[in-house]
Amino acid sequence: MSDKFNDVVAESGFYWPSFDVYRGKVEAGGFYDYGLLGVLLKRNIIEKWRRMFILPYLEFTYEVETPVIMPSIVFEASGHVEHFTDYLVTCSKCGRKYRADHLVEEELGKRGIKVKTEGLNEVELTGLIRRNNIRCPACGGELSDVQKFNLLFKTTIGPYSENVGYLRPETAQGMFVNFNRIYRIMGKLPMAIAQVGKVGRNEISPRQGLVRLREFSQMEIELFFDPQDSSCPYINDVNDVKLRLLTEEDVAKGVNEPRVVSAEEAVRMGYVANEWMAFYMALSVKFLKSLGVPEEKQMFIAKLPNERAHYARMVYDHVVYTERFGWLEVSGHAYRGDYDLSRHSSYSGQDISAVRRLKEPKVIEEHRVYPNPSRIREVYGNEAPLVLKALASVNPEELVRELTSKGEVVINGFKVTRDMVFIKTESRKVSTENFIPHVIEPSFGIDRILYVTLENAYALIDGRIVLKLPRDVAPITVAVLPIVSRGELIKVAKDIRINLINEGITAVYDDGGTIGARYAKWDSLGTPLAVTVDADTLKDNTVTVRDRDSRVQVRVKVQDLVSIIRELLRGKSINEVAVERNLQLIVRSQ
Repeated sequence: MSDKFNDVVAESGFYWPSFDVYRGKVEAGGFYDYGLLGVLLKRNIIEKWRRMFILPYLEFTYEVETPVIMPSIVFEASGHVEHFTDYLVTCSKCGRKYRADHLVEEELGKRGIKVKTEGLNEVELTGLIRRNNIRCPACGGELSDVQKFNLLFKTTIGPYSENVGYLRPETAQGMFVNFNRIYRIMGKLPMAIAQVGKVGRNEISPRQGLVRLREFSQMEIELFFDPQDSSCPYINDVNDVKLRLLTEEDVAKGVNEPRVVSAEEAVRMGYVANEWMAFYMALSVKFLKSLGVPEEKQMFIAKLPNERAHYARMVYDHVVYTERFGWLEVSGHAYRGDYDLSRHSSYSGQDISAVRRLKEPKVIEEHRVYPNPSRIREVYGNEAPLVLKALASVNPEELVRELTSKGEVVINGFKVTRDMVFIKTESRKVSTENFIPHVIEPSFGIDRILYVTLENAYALIDGRIVLKLPRDVAPITVAVLPIVSRGELIKVAKDIRINLINEGITAVYDDGGTIGARYAKWDSLGTPLAVTVDADTLKDNTVTVRDRDSRVQVRVKVQDLVSIIRELLRGKSINEVAVERNLQLIVRSQ
């Protein structure tokens, strides 16, 4: 990407590296601060995502906000304590540490050797380093064997060191542990839980700006459904969207040209697990397109089984082509099966299930277990009460299963045999059954999406920088500009600006420099509309509204300004508004 683009981002205060005052004194990689324009842009992207993924679907979608720090047991259950790792290699000479897979790809790439390291383990990565004599890029020293490195940020909860907690690496677990509560509120499946929030991953060697961070923001949805009915009633809402897919088969064969199919076709042909997954993938395409990313610069790449996360049955990475980084992942779409709820149910000891109504009632057998006190006293004497108490704590079905298969079972250190209990079998008819729902997860990285939005908005027109940000996500919507800095014009302009703010429209006032210079300034910051107050304003209470991209202006009455701006924010062109309202169009070079 051009240096001019990087200058605009840095000098305009969209974002910059954190802790800059301590540069060189602390490990600050992977942390970024957002300035005013970055904060507003990020907030607007989040709100647009909510308008597309949450608000239209409130009949089945429930938004939550959960803690960023959680007890260790949550991440033991989720598998992150065991599996959430990357591979680390250390220089034996200078002590620098590198992410092994990235280092291998980069160093071999310099030699013209293309290698894919995703899915390789530490032994295989060490072998590549040794066979190719890869050395430390900084000092040429020999590299250690590759080791696993857990990416969780570890802390303690409260003053006791044994109360281990972790900073969440994803927002998902807060939604999984709330399933029971929200299922009671919503009352039925399918049910989606959504969350936007900060997460942390202790990356080994983060680089490349917003692309790889140690602290970043996510927008995630966990869609819970009955695996016996994975149909999505909203699939037709997105059937006009084309999915560009590299399927698992394509990836395995090294195919680079994507298949182009509709969401419904992707499911029917077996490329995507089910309709819910295809629905969110198509909605993701629409979302990125609405942020200025053309469909031809978007693609979904399947992950092979050895590349997928421990919880996933199918995964597609939604990638966007960028000039600086090539194909960049902006969201992941995973079919997680029943892994998460099953694990949390097992670790918590709670029943985390949904209820399915049967088409036809069925007869089930239940077992009741009663102790045989005389036999228990005969065997255990004075310890008999302890055995009776132990028996009362055991699930009857599990006890019967063990006694039937083995003839005995050990409970709290006491061996119980078949003759120590009476088993009674009862039959009853039921019309419902419990089951563990399956999960589809669309997960979006906000920081990367903000980057690709900026990159796709950047344009150089007649030597002038213009950020052609979509009107509804631009940090500043309107710049209110008096044509000259004069008393009456200043007052009117400032009054207009305050009125726009009171109407929920982000507006700034600017009277510094020539009007042309101010137009150029706000064009370069992505502001889509400029309202100019001039001498005619004082005569007839009209102003001009200028469109950033076409540079076309219309003359409008001040009392109509808010409604016209709202129409423009909803997607109408300035020409359409002019025709519909019979407004005067003005075409100028500025």
